[in-house]
Amino acid sequence: MPQASIGVIGGSGLYAMEGLTEIDTVELSTPFGAPSAPYVLGTLSGKRVAFLPRHGVGHVFMPGEIPFRANIYGFKELGCEWIVSVSAVGSLKEEIHPGEIVVPDQFIDLTRGRAGTFFGDGVVAHVSMADPVCPVLSGILEKAAIRAGATVHAGGTYVCMEGPQFSTRAESFRYRDWGASVIGMTNMPEAKLAREAEMSYATLALATDYDCWHEEEEAVSVENVIAILQSNVALSQKIILEAVPEIEGPSPFAGILKTAIITNPAHISGEAKKRLHALIGKYVL
Repeated sequence: MPQASIGVIGGSGLYAMEGLTEIDTVELSTPFGAPSAPYVLGTLSGKRVAFLPRHGVGHVFMPGEIPFRANIYGFKELGCEWIVSVSAVGSLKEEIHPGEIVVPDQFIDLTRGRAGTFFGDGVVAHVSMADPVCPVLSGILEKAAIRAGATVHAGGTYVCMEGPQFSTRAESFRYRDWGASVIGMTNMPEAKLAREAEMSYATLALATDYDCWHEEEEAVSVENVIAILQSNVALSQKIILEAVPEIEGPSPFAGILKTAIITNPAHISGEAKKRLHALIGKYVL
């Protein structure tokens, strides 16, 4: 199977990765079902990169329908250690203008009903999510965005709501009261699963609107989002091109499952070992 060390997850508007050469298309079936689409592997700035549009080809998956576990497990099978997540978000702060970039360092997970772990069914593991993004990868993305000419906001909290509807005005004001920076629908449980898979994960959050809290701006709509996305997508491509040469080595989170798995290996079934082999195979024989 073709391999890549860097994975890129494309959000709304980013459905293909420009600049790839030596391209392979890989269609995977995982123990958690089929990923959103075939992975497109190619060489970018001398490194192998795997690209996946999280909403599928043609944007067919709502946020709550995205096969998050299959997507991340597929990246793991392809050898990815670094995941760059590109996401469209609403701004919850006056100083974060539509068209600007946020590299969040925290999340608040308000999703419900999404499968948020690879574990269960006979295997229990608890990974730390105190610091949910990789500071190394976030730093690379921040510097790459500056070189690409973007206005960048380093750090901040991303509120992940269930959707697919946008926020009520009361909800939007509540998130502002929490001090959150942006709101989106797709980075959870994606970030949690990446941590369970021992991958470095960071987000390029592309601000497209002011949600619905801003009294002088129109409430968020698909029409307004798409208008900003057209320019944001080109910018995100440029940032990734700048960032890829700086991403190297093993993930700083490699090995965390060794102490996170609490189930006695003698009580883990052969079926569970097979299902989770890409994750726990080196720890549980």
